[in-house]
Amino acid sequence: MTAVRRLQLVSTDEAPAPPERPTGAVRVAIATRDMKGLNAHFGSAPKFAVYDVTRDGWSFVEALAFDDNSDESGAHKSEGEDRIAPKVDALTGCHLLFCLAIGGPSAAKVVSARIHPIKVPQAASIEEVLEKTRTMLNGAPPPWLRKVLAEAGLDTAKPRFEDD
Repeated sequence: MTAVRRLQLVSTDEAPAPPERPTGAVRVAIATRDMKGLNAHFGSAPKFAVYDVTRDGWSFVEALAFDDNSDESGAHKSEGEDRIAPKVDALTGCHLLFCLAIGGPSAAKVVSARIHPIKVPQAASIEEVLEKTRTMLNGAPPPWLRKVLAEAGLDTAKPRFEDD
């Protein structure tokens, strides 16, 4: 069984509550090796940095850490155990997943969990990824992002071409 560690900022006065997404925010997961950049393939990512991104900025939600990962060729360290399902389960609630690469079966599992995977051709800092996401939210989002926003309940107003 794959162990998942969730690292969150919590108050010491009360028990930690599951992170709630603020109104108008898109929850973004970034595959990372060092919590500084988007620099990992989905299957081999030892960590995922999770942020809520709004039109005005972003805030850290949590870091997910995994002990058992695939290597970048897609081979598992030991056969027989599913390494993908625990990652997908841990990412439930995210809308976008940024990674350097993701295999077809993994992408299918991610999409079925209603998470939109985005393959980025080159490593980038987490701040760059978050800023690009914020910029897309402020501009005219591409159709795939409008669909994600609508499914997340963030973009309900579609242009109407009728007179009232």
